[in-house]
Amino acid sequence: MTAIWIAVIGASMTAFLNKYIGHSVPEQWLDRPRFKRINTLVPIVLLSALVGVQTFAHKKELLIDHRLAGVGVALLALKFKAPFPVVVISAAVTSAAIYNWF
Repeated sequence: MTAIWIAVIGASMTAFLNKYIGHSVPEQWLDRPRFKRINTLVPIVLLSALVGVQTFAHKKELLIDHRLAGVGVALLALKFKAPFPVVVISAAVTSAAIYNWF
């Protein structure tokens, strides 16, 4: 058995145990207001971090390019409460247009 298979099996067991322990936690522990507040904010923080990394980073470099304009247009569309498909399409069109023009 190679080191890769050992790592795959170990990661699989860790993921399984993590999910099992998560389902085994008593509901009264999770029913606290602090946990509920954290659980509602974690996806927002993770998505924001992903957008930030995907927008401003390339490998180990910090760069500003057409993606920043797309994110800016998306933020502007969200500010005016546009529907989600409009936000995504307007950001994609803006980013693609700037990429192709410059």
